[in-house]
Amino acid sequence: MAEMSEHIQELFLKVPTAVLSTASLDGKPNCVPISPKKIIDSQTVLLSDQFFNKTLANIKANPQVGVTFWEGEEGYQLKGTVTVETSGHRYEETAAWIEDLGNKIGFPLQSKGAVIMNIEEIYSVSPGPDAGKKLA
Repeated sequence: MAEMSEHIQELFLKVPTAVLSTASLDGKPNCVPISPKKIIDSQTVLLSDQFFNKTLANIKANPQVGVTFWEGEEGYQLKGTVTVETSGHRYEETAAWIEDLGNKIGFPLQSKGAVIMNIEEIYSVSPGPDAGKKLA
């Protein structure tokens, strides 16, 4: 498992949208924007599934994912394995959080699942000589 620094965690929470990348078993990529995201701990993040279709099918077939986020010229990519929780305490908390978020923005939202990512690698996606460098 790789561990996000405090700085990487702050940027992850600060950026409004990240990109979740999945692939089917035959390697066909799928990338989607995600906004509802939380940090569970320095090695684990939670993403909420409201609209995943191809993404969820890919996760079920191939749980290896990437999450990329950036602001300005600083960015990171987290790579790891995900599981999807559709019941239990963590899912119930996620469902309540997403419903509340929808109420605040005036658009009904419902979480279909809590996607839990165990971070295995972290890379820089910032431009320059360290672009693509493995950080953890």
